[in-house]
Amino acid sequence: MTGTELAAAILLFAVAGLLLFFAIRHFRERGRLLNNAYLYASKEERETMDKKPHYRQSAIVFCFLSGVFLVLGLAIVLQNDKIELLEIPLMAGAVIYAVVSSARIKKRGE
Repeated sequence: MTGTELAAAILLFAVAGLLLFFAIRHFRERGRLLNNAYLYASKEERETMDKKPHYRQSAIVFCFLSGVFLVLGLAIVLQNDKIELLEIPLMAGAVIYAVVSSARIKKRGE
């Protein structure tokens, strides 16, 4: 493993750890809510908004993304390009979950 590969792997694992940290914080409903529905809402909407489903949605997406970066880091460390294929279902799962859960949250809110 070259120095560049090692640096890339360390960076990918660090990003995976940071995303996992955000996921844990969001599961505990702590910290700033990093969700588009909240970020684009007006100040009045933010005050009346039920944040719990948005925290959960963001936490699960952060878990998926953490898994993606973990897989990419492992692919570099193990020098196995086939492992990178595991990121496809993780990314697809994150996108599908985000779309479906957004529709459910919107449906409950109306």
